[in-house]
Formats: sequence, structure tokens, C-alpha cells
Amino acid sequence: MSTLTEAPPPLAPGAPEPKPPKRRGRWTPYWLLLPGILWLLVFFALPMIYQASTSVQTGSLEQGYKVTWHFATYWDALSAYWPQFVRSVLYAGTATILCLLLGYPLAYLIAFRAGRWRNLIMILVIAPFFTSFLIRTLAWKTILADGGPVVGALNTLHVLDVTSWLGWTAGDRVLATPLAVVCGLTYNFLPFMILPLYTSLERIDGRLHEAAGDLYARPSTTFRKVTFPLSMPGVVSGTLLTFIPAAGDYVNADLLGSTDTRMVGNVIQTQFLRVLDYPTAAALSFILMAAILLMVTLYIRRSGTEDLV
Repeated sequence: MSTLTEAPPPLAPGAPEPKPPKRRGRWTPYWLLLPGILWLLVFFALPMIYQASTSVQTGSLEQGYKVTWHFATYWDALSAYWPQFVRSVLYAGTATILCLLLGYPLAYLIAFRAGRWRNLIMILVIAPFFTSFLIRTLAWKTILADGGPVVGALNTLHVLDVTSWLGWTAGDRVLATPLAVVCGLTYNFLPFMILPLYTSLERIDGRLHEAAGDLYARPSTTFRKVTFPLSMPGVVSGTLLTFIPAAGDYVNADLLGSTDTRMVGNVIQTQFLRVLDYPTAAALSFILMAAILLMVTLYIRRSGTEDLV
């Protein structure tokens, strides 16, 4: 039986037509976005514009700087400090690979094997964040001190002989060498690798592993064909969250390294705070940002996860 709907009563002669109901909450999403947009505008967009303006200025601190569109500053900065750029990419890339090799097994353990210990292990992973980045790096300076247990163990295993031949250590010491800088970067940014990996692995349906076993797949084949491909978003996110801040870091190279292990972040800090050459420092910052953006774009496209951009 069909339901009859009563028609609205006819309007009286000369009466105004009723207005359509107002759409409430139409601007609510935009008002909610406003604080974030203002934050990005004040603390990201405006500083970027100011830095871009600074990079094309000429002058001195005494006479003042003026915008003269001197783009040659970029070429001069790159020509003078290209070794620091290469060193930054090398150290950051090595630390990222080490974080992946160390973090993936731990994230896999937490996601599939930890059981009731999962929360405790996660707390231990996050615990370093409750300590200052500077204090953690200074602690590594004590751990890798000359004559300490770490250096003694490496000497006993003749590891320092190999790394010294490769140029990563200096004789029988670790401090003030590339190895110390990479160790500090790996430790400080390891949680940034573990957390995205765990999030990605935890979403994998365990029944997929059971199905692979029912199809007589070995554990290694299951990992290669099922687990690792499904965890690629976590791998890409973890490597980006590790490589990007590691490439611009200067604390580890300053406290654990020497003048021969200076990264581009140390050069930018020196140019800004000691030499007071603001145009060169700004140009180096933009070159670093552009290089990282290019490498990240190529890496994401190569890994087949363009949806993360």
C-alpha cells in the first residue's frame, strides 16, 4: 500500500514565499582549519619567504643587507661546501639503512610476537623521547670514550682495524670519527623508523600468513611475498622520517665528530651564528631543502607509493 503525502497548504494571496532553510555548519570545516593555516602561515610560509629574500641579498652586518637579487650566492655556496653536502647525504643514508635493519625486526616482533609484552616494548621504544636530544648525544660521547668498554670490545674483535682502513675510525678510537656520528644519528632517529613500521605491520591481517602457510609457502617466502610488500608504506614513511632530519642534523657531528666530519647543518649553523653571513646560510638552507625534496620525490616514485606525497 503506497503512502500518501499531504501537499502543503496553498499560500494566501499576496503572502511572501517561504525562504529555503539555511545550511547550518557550512563554514564549520573552514573555521576548524583556520588555526592550522595560521600556524603554517606564521611559522612556515613567512620564514620561508624571509629566508628566500635573505639568500639574494648583499651587504654586511655593519652596513646592512639589501635585496640585490644576487643569485650567484647559491653557486658560490655550493662550490665551497659541496663536500659537506655529500657527507650529509652519506651519513644520513647510512644511518637510515642501519635504522631500517635494526628497526624492522623489532617492529615485526612487537606486531606479531610480543603478545602481552607489546605495551612494555613500545614504552621502551618511546622512552628516549622523554630525554633531551642533547643529553642523549652527550651520553653517546661517554659510551664511545677512548678506553671505554665499547672501544675495548671493538679492538678485541679487530673491528676498528677494518673501519680504520675504510676511513670510518681513527686508529684505536671511535670518537671524532664518522663511525661515532653515524652511531649517534642511528640511535637518535631509530624510534622514527620503528613507529611507522610497527603501525604498518600491525595492520596486516594475520590470516594472510595462515593462507600463505596453507599454500605451502616457507616463512621466508611469506615474508618476501606478503609481509614486506604490505609493509612498504611503513618502510617509506620510516625512511623519510629518518633521512630528512638526519641530513640536516648538526648536533651529532658537532659533539661526536671533528672538523673532518662536519655536515652541511654545521656549516649553516656556523654561517648564521658565528660568521654572520646570512645570505650564504640562507642559500645553503634552500639548496639542502631542494636536494632533499628532489631525492624524496624520486624515492617515493621509485618505491611505488606516490599516495604518500
